Amino acid sequence: MLSVEDVEPVVRREADPAESSRASRGWWDAGADDYQAEHGAFLGDSDFLWGPEGLRESQAHLLGEVTGRDVLEIGCGAAQCSRWLAAQGARPVASDVSAGQLAHARDLGRRTGIVVPLVQADAQGLPFADASFDIVCSAYGAVPFIADSAGLMREIARVLRPDGRWAFSTTHPFRWCFLDDPGPKGLVVESSYFDRRAYVEQGDDGRATYVEHHRTIGDRVRDLVAAGFVIEDVVEPEWPDGHEQAWVQWSPLRGRLMPGTVIFVSRRQMSSSEISSGGRG
Repeated sequence: MLSVEDVEPVVRREADPAESSRASRGWWDAGADDYQAEHGAFLGDSDFLWGPEGLRESQAHLLGEVTGRDVLEIGCGAAQCSRWLAAQGARPVASDVSAGQLAHARDLGRRTGIVVPLVQADAQGLPFADASFDIVCSAYGAVPFIADSAGLMREIARVLRPDGRWAFSTTHPFRWCFLDDPGPKGLVVESSYFDRRAYVEQGDDGRATYVEHHRTIGDRVRDLVAAGFVIEDVVEPEWPDGHEQAWVQWSPLRGRLMPGTVIFVSRRQMSSSEISSGGRG
């Protein structure tokens, strides 16, 4: 979860897909400059980090072979991951709901000379044809901000080719029991792991300005399986020795005691018709 203390009232309540999407677009448009200023050096201009622990795709190889593959990144931010993928010989497309974040992606593309196609889109309704990509990935993008997790998984399955890979990282669901505090206060259980109400920051008029959705590990597994995915790995990166940089509520103190990130790695199953046609759909 992302918390801004003493700025907006925080509540736990239901938030539907439309409200969540509207809040995310406004939040990330307004905060894009500050976000990139604060975290850009850690993320790099052309690198693929799975989370605040610093696990890189170059180390983890969770996407498999990317050279020559059509890859969609959702919730790309400034498209650092997509530029890294392009440098490895992939054909990435970077998408995000926020025009503010994509403006930074364009600037970094010009600065690095690694220009990737950018698409402003809500991941709940991707503007791509069926079976357009070999791989879909997301590093802390889109997934936690979408109300309809099951619908998102179906949409990813739709744009993936038979046997295509879907890998995403998000806040570890276990963290939802605790305060968003990098210090000792963040080690005390505050709420139930099973409380699936959204974390909502809202104005005095009750209008959501930031929404993040909680799903348990089991929820994510069921959503993936129901959409036709086979789960190949669930990665919980450990906080590495020598890494002392905190990122909001992620910190060395908490990271050495509890998981902060979870990464789901899955593959879209081929239907019987796809198998009989040799994977052509």
